[in-house]
Amino acid sequence: MDSIRNPAEVEALRRRKDFTLLAVQADRKIRFERSRARGREGAAQTLEQFAFEEERELQSKDPASQQLVATQQLADVTLYNNGSLEELHRQLDTLLPRLMRNFPRPEWDEYFMNIAKVVASRSNCIKRKVAAIIVKDKRIISTGYNGTPRGARNCNEGGCPRCNSMAESGTALEECLCCHGEENAITQAAYHGTNVKGATLYTTLAPCLLCTKMIINSGIAEVVYNRDYALNERALSLLRECGVALRQYRV
Repeated sequence: MDSIRNPAEVEALRRRKDFTLLAVQADRKIRFERSRARGREGAAQTLEQFAFEEERELQSKDPASQQLVATQQLADVTLYNNGSLEELHRQLDTLLPRLMRNFPRPEWDEYFMNIAKVVASRSNCIKRKVAAIIVKDKRIISTGYNGTPRGARNCNEGGCPRCNSMAESGTALEECLCCHGEENAITQAAYHGTNVKGATLYTTLAPCLLCTKMIINSGIAEVVYNRDYALNERALSLLRECGVALRQYRV
């Protein structure tokens, strides 16, 4: 991202663990010469005019407007770009590997849940894209995303009457031909002869009651879900009753 111009933007971006604010600075006279060289229509033609126009961007009494000086003061690293483009690139070549070493690796929950979100992008359901992955000994042994059964027309091609009629949540469930992500992850494991007993299932949406019963009977030991499902109170209660560990992890 470039052109971060207000401290409030920095505050929002700092919620990410991997955010680093880099300021690139150059002397005003050099900035003016580079502006002239671009030849843009309406650009300042004198250094005095350039300085006057730039002051409006550097700081303002309005906290919602551009505050470049205050934003630059929050920078983690400042590079000086008074030389050639090649010199700037050399500085970046030195800086970036050092910054990359400081970035923390994601924890296992974050790692697996983000993978589940990528798997969900393969879903052919037109109403909601959901996926689950099954993990054992920190290794993914099965994945599944929601959609119509193998060999059937895809949901996004008209294969599921319920989804294509845009039925309201919780209605016309008997018309739904889409298999759920958890269901597909478990059946894929069975199809390939993979044992899921004692495994952990990561799902982008809390499981429904049908998937919950499959999870319990398959021997999966733990369920980690990202988002709540409006109709899942009974399902989550059943998981706890049957001794399946349950927790929410939001990404």
